[in-house]
Amino acid sequence: MEYINAWFFGYIALGVLVGFLAGLLGIGGGMTMVPILAIMFPAQGFPFETKMQVILATSMATIMFTSISSVRAHNARGAVHWKALWAMAPGILVGSLIGTRIVAMLSTVFLAVFFTCFLFYTGTQMLLNFKPKASRTLPGTAGLFVAGMVVGFLSAMVGAGGGFFSVPFLSWCNVPVHTAIGTSAALGFPIALFTTIGNVMNGWNVPNVPQPSLGYIYLPALVGISITSVLVAPYGARLSHKLPVATLKRIFAVLLYVLGLRMLWGVLVA
Repeated sequence: MEYINAWFFGYIALGVLVGFLAGLLGIGGGMTMVPILAIMFPAQGFPFETKMQVILATSMATIMFTSISSVRAHNARGAVHWKALWAMAPGILVGSLIGTRIVAMLSTVFLAVFFTCFLFYTGTQMLLNFKPKASRTLPGTAGLFVAGMVVGFLSAMVGAGGGFFSVPFLSWCNVPVHTAIGTSAALGFPIALFTTIGNVMNGWNVPNVPQPSLGYIYLPALVGISITSVLVAPYGARLSHKLPVATLKRIFAVLLYVLGLRMLWGVLVA
């Protein structure tokens, strides 16, 4: 009960935002969750040495629950390309495990700078509403395996559900945008599952990890965020078929810039 405090309710509030964005934009919420946790964790006095590993691991673990709720809503509208998902899943397993192992060996400063660079890149993509031209069809089994491996690896490095990687890839392969978003939401589960397994193994018995934890995963944040994100994600998914998603992405891009700068400042002055 000592962990049910003001911070726990803060995680619950963060889950509302994360779940809504996961359903609406198919991004898993990690782009918002990571920089906000980078503000919340130091305020609680968590060790600096493992801060980014814990943030990335906790963020990814919550996506396991968010993606299940979100994909049910997308699938109800026939917006999930299951054949592509199953073909990419084995590659996601390999890429996720490699990515989590590399993350465990890197410093907090490097991970924060890497994530911020990625945040600025994706924010610029969204602000400009950049979309790759649909110039080909989906590759075969081998090609989708490689695509899954790349998506899994990069997702593990930034603690996100892969939407910023899989949606452009699927759109490039002539998959309709709503199906690309729905499939990305579905891909979030194997990405999160395999990455979480890696983060538990790599963080087992590592010192300077806030408790209670499971490997690198901080459990109070996982529970608080997951409770509300699962409930809210379906509403975001339904609205993605009604709202001007391109306009919302531009607004969200500005938020990413602000959050990225705030996170980078917090790390560099720590």
